[in-house]
Amino acid sequence: MYVSDIMTTAPSGHSEMEQKVFALLDELEIPYERIEHDAVETMEQCAEINEKLGTKMAKNIFLTNRQGDKFYLLLMPDDKSFNTKSFCEQIASPRLSFGSGEQMEELLGCTPGCASAMGLMNDKDAHKVTLCMDQSIHRSEYLVCHPCAHTGSLKIKTFDFLRKFCKYTGHRPTVVKM
Repeated sequence: MYVSDIMTTAPSGHSEMEQKVFALLDELEIPYERIEHDAVETMEQCAEINEKLGTKMAKNIFLTNRQGDKFYLLLMPDDKSFNTKSFCEQIASPRLSFGSGEQMEELLGCTPGCASAMGLMNDKDAHKVTLCMDQSIHRSEYLVCHPCAHTGSLKIKTFDFLRKFCKYTGHRPTVVKM
C-alpha cells in the first residue's frame, strides 16, 4: 500500500471537502501532520498509517435511532469491539443502527467509508449529530482521522480537537466506555 511521508501543510488538488477541512484547521490554528495513502476501508489497512504517524487511528461509527431523527458519531479505538447494547445504555438511547450513506453525506459531508470527526464542521449550525468519544480516545494525546476522504489521514492533538475544533462546531462530546 502506498503511504506518503508526513507533511504539515495543506495539499493542493484535493476534493473541495478536504480543502475545507485544511482551511478550517489553519483558521483555528490547529497544527496537524498529514499523510496521503491508498484508499483504506478497514482498520487492518490502517496499520502502516498508524506506524508512520506513531499513534493509532480511531474508528468512526455513524449511528442513528430507529426513527432516523437522532444521529451519533462514535470515535473509539480500533482494537475495541463495538457493543451496541452497552453504548445505547450509556447514552440513554433505545436501539441504534448504522446511519445510511445518504444521511452521513447530508449531515457530515462524508461518503461511506470516510466517516470522520472533521465532518462535524458541516453540522456546525444544525447540531443534528451527537459526538461520542470512548474515554481512551478522549484522554489520548493525539486524534488521527480522515480529512473527510479515505485517501489521507490527519494527526492532531486531542486537546486542540476538543478546545478549538469542537468549540468552533459547538459539539460537546459525550464520553463513553467501550
